[in-house]
Amino acid sequence: MSARIHRLPTPSTPPVVQPDRGAWGALRAELHARVADEDLVELWSGLATGERRTLLASARIDPREARTALHSMTQLDRDAIRAAIHRMSQYAGRLRGQLAGDKPHPSRELASHARQALVEGNTEAAMHWLAIIERGVA
Repeated sequence: MSARIHRLPTPSTPPVVQPDRGAWGALRAELHARVADEDLVELWSGLATGERRTLLASARIDPREARTALHSMTQLDRDAIRAAIHRMSQYAGRLRGQLAGDKPHPSRELASHARQALVEGNTEAAMHWLAIIERGVA
């Protein structure tokens, strides 16, 4: 009994490349850039020496490294800098929230105007207030 081998047909034209749906390609590129610390390099290059020293102190790295290029640092140091940035950002966010107090979001007042317009039967005015909220004006 001999086995016959049949070759599968191969397409003569290459498959059509699908467009980037939902910007997944851009997200993938951003994640690859982050893994390569390109975002951190860009941030580092825009910081003044004093800002770098503060960041290095928070990361528990010798502040004399402030003039060192980020790509020359070890991955451990870069990870410590990224963690320090994250901690400082969280602290700044909490501080901003405390300083702002318990003020209601500005869109709350606009929403009350929209509700009042609906109660009055003025759909056009309600849509106007909703459009302002959706544009993110307030």
